[in-house]
Amino acid sequence: MRARDLGISIGLGRPGPLNAITDVPGVRVGHRTIIRGDGPLVRGQGPVRTGVTVVVPHDGDVWTEPVFAGCHRLNGNGELTGLEWIREAGLLGGAIGITNTHSVGVVRDAFIRAAIAARAPGTVFWALPVVGETWDGLLNDIDGMHVADGDALAALKAAAPGPVAEGGVGGGTGMVCHGFKGGIGTASRVLDESEGGWTVGVLVQANHGRRAWLRVDGVPVGQGIPITEVPAPAHQTAASPETGSIIVIIGTNAPLLPHQCERVAQRAVIGIGRAGGAGGHWSGDLIVAFATGNRGLVENAPEYDSPPVISGLCMVGNKSINALFDATIEATEEAIVNVLVAAQTMVGRDGITAHALPHDRLVALLAGAGRLGGVRAT
Repeated sequence: MRARDLGISIGLGRPGPLNAITDVPGVRVGHRTIIRGDGPLVRGQGPVRTGVTVVVPHDGDVWTEPVFAGCHRLNGNGELTGLEWIREAGLLGGAIGITNTHSVGVVRDAFIRAAIAARAPGTVFWALPVVGETWDGLLNDIDGMHVADGDALAALKAAAPGPVAEGGVGGGTGMVCHGFKGGIGTASRVLDESEGGWTVGVLVQANHGRRAWLRVDGVPVGQGIPITEVPAPAHQTAASPETGSIIVIIGTNAPLLPHQCERVAQRAVIGIGRAGGAGGHWSGDLIVAFATGNRGLVENAPEYDSPPVISGLCMVGNKSINALFDATIEATEEAIVNVLVAAQTMVGRDGITAHALPHDRLVALLAGAGRLGGVRAT
């Protein structure tokens, strides 16, 4: 179930055929979901509610064919490895992983081993993988560190084009969003041919927000479904500050330069805010954007004393980039809503429960505000 299945249309732009990051040609997504055990928390044993999600940026050898990229931070109480090289060189050289806070290192190291295994024997390889996290300790035995190398490799192997599973899957298995069950969500926008015809896709791992601030297509859904009606997990109350984090991955086939990727990444913050995210002190809101429109660049440097020349470089004119900004904002907002619509109620460690956003109440609130079926009240 997704937002548009309920008649909820976010924004004015046109989604791609899948309304997913995989609408960007060559992009693939894979999940590894780990659910084991019930009852009281026993560190190292469970219950386990966690996993790994992988975004592969193109259909070539991503470890040796980097693409231009940029990044942004709304609030930095989180981790997304490899960003310093993106800031320095403007290059993403590998798959992107998302998992829980205490498993970043495992996933990062597994990615390096996978890249090395694909090289010829004796090859010396260099990699700075991009792996992000959000904290799933409300539902998961996070200190038990249950994500293993094999789980990261399974998510990488599972990466495929096509529809993307959403909700409590992969890295989003144990996440909570705006006091409801959170997790993975995705959406896309296709620009008109007059604006370039490019596709922008967004994938989020949403584990952020507070109930009272949640808005869906401008409607204050969080106030309409307060925690007195649908409880939030554990200690959260109506007065609780925003906690948790969100990771946003943006892909496009537009020919963007690194500084333009960074500008696109910044616009995801507006999408987060439109859905009610505030980037609170305890939140880690980290964003990376990559662009595949300059794949196949050739760096000619026949001699070390000859300056290298890049041939075939293209870029979107800065006067035309607004359409990409708009697409990013809308796709980010819709991806967060898709998380909430897709996620199902989950009982985690110690019986702590993250309830699903009730579809009937959501639909009633949006219908009452004239925001259902693409119809806008005047």
